[in-house]
Amino acid sequence: MAPLLRITQYTDPACPWAWSAEPFRRHLDWRYGDQLEWTTHLVVLAEDPSEYESKGLTTEFLAKGSTRIAAEHGMPIETSVRTRMAATAPACRAVVAARLHGGPADANALLRALRIRYFAGEGFLDEDAMILAAGADAGIDGDALQGWIARDDVEAALQADMAASRNPSPAALAQNGRLAGWDGGRRYTCPSYEFSSVASGQAISAPGFQSFMTYEVAAGSLAPEALQRAKPASVEEVLAWAGEPLATQEIAQVCEIDAREARQQLARVADERHLGADGLWSLRAQEPVSH
Repeated sequence: MAPLLRITQYTDPACPWAWSAEPFRRHLDWRYGDQLEWTTHLVVLAEDPSEYESKGLTTEFLAKGSTRIAAEHGMPIETSVRTRMAATAPACRAVVAARLHGGPADANALLRALRIRYFAGEGFLDEDAMILAAGADAGIDGDALQGWIARDDVEAALQADMAASRNPSPAALAQNGRLAGWDGGRRYTCPSYEFSSVASGQAISAPGFQSFMTYEVAAGSLAPEALQRAKPASVEEVLAWAGEPLATQEIAQVCEIDAREARQQLARVADERHLGADGLWSLRAQEPVSH
């Protein structure tokens, strides 16, 4: 089916708000499937750790913020105080490299793997070892990924992503409180979505963390003709559809149930990998039937 709606997302692998919005993105994907065309721009929250420090941000401050966000929105985050601040530019560069030379599927898988490792507290996004480990999780050969990252076109593409992220639409600028400042003006916060109709070109801006209802209204307004998939029959169906481990809150959002009910249902059919105060679920392997 041809796409009816384009969604451009502005994000960064280290942003706990973007991680907390993943349930909503999953829900949109479940509901509309290939009627959506996604484009991702990496914001790059920090090219150097000193950028955080110049704003008065500390590891203790970030840990407290992550604790609050995890409690309020349910995505699993290891909230211990980290030993240092870290830049996000190297990880963003790796995702852009995967997008250019592997394709969107590789880029999406790498972004997901980087987030999981980062929010599990397993490393820093400016370390080569962390990026290569995430690449392996995403099924990307380490030598290939290193070669992609070193190419000149990757740096140019990363700079283009950063420039787009620092040039909000007029409608986004009208929602100033949902944007952030930088030396040249205002930029998108993570996550920010720009919706546009393929047929009419009409657009709706949803900068910053928003409720699912905001995205639902934007999609329905711009593409009322889009077919909507029915709610899943089970949590098992969602995990099979995703083809990768999902957090409790992601599954609960797609199923339109609360997290407690989702956990009860998941315990019957899936195994949990602990992460923070929650975890990631994978379908349990079926035991062979003896005859």
